[in-house]
Amino acid sequence: MTTRQDDPHGREIGRWRLPLVLVIVSFFVLIAFEIGYAVHDRRTLAEQRRSQEPIVQEAVKLRQQLDALAGKTAQLAAEGDEGAKNVVDQMKREGITLAPDKQ
Repeated sequence: MTTRQDDPHGREIGRWRLPLVLVIVSFFVLIAFEIGYAVHDRRTLAEQRRSQEPIVQEAVKLRQQLDALAGKTAQLAAEGDEGAKNVVDQMKREGITLAPDKQ
């Protein structure tokens, strides 16, 4: 025969033990799931960044070439070349200012 342990007010001790354990376990499972999902997202983002790196390097190289070309065009315009002056004037009308190369 089993006996129940009662508190002084007549309530059964341990009545809330199972629901409390279930809530705690559920909380830890949720936290573990969220951490796993965050780690997966981080790996995916790092992989995408690595895959885009060559494209970014090409864009930087192209930008440097474009800046050099624009600088040389502005330098030619400053030296009096009519074709270069026309290009610089057209670019100014478009809102783009070309500055001579800084050598």
